Amino acid sequence: MPTITFVSNDNKTVEAPENSNLLRVSLREKGGIPFKCGGGLCGTCKCLIEEGLAHTDAIKAKERKHFSEEEFAAGHRLACQTFVNGDIKVSWVLRP
Repeated sequence: MPTITFVSNDNKTVEAPENSNLLRVSLREKGGIPFKCGGGLCGTCKCLIEEGLAHTDAIKAKERKHFSEEEFAAGHRLACQTFVNGDIKVSWVLRP
């Protein structure tokens, strides 16, 4: 099972089934990713995949409203739209 490390939450580490939604794992395991809508509209769950970006699924159309191509390349995603297929480290204190 993939390991998810919530860097902004004292490096809390949890395991989740493959193809798990990042925000749902955070909610279930008290990972701490902030959120409001959970549907890709508000952008509250913006996060940064610090390690393991290749272990996330394809970028969704809803995410394109919140980030530039450069931000995607740097690892920015919406947790509610991201599914995890391998080990990642994620934070939500975004860098400018």
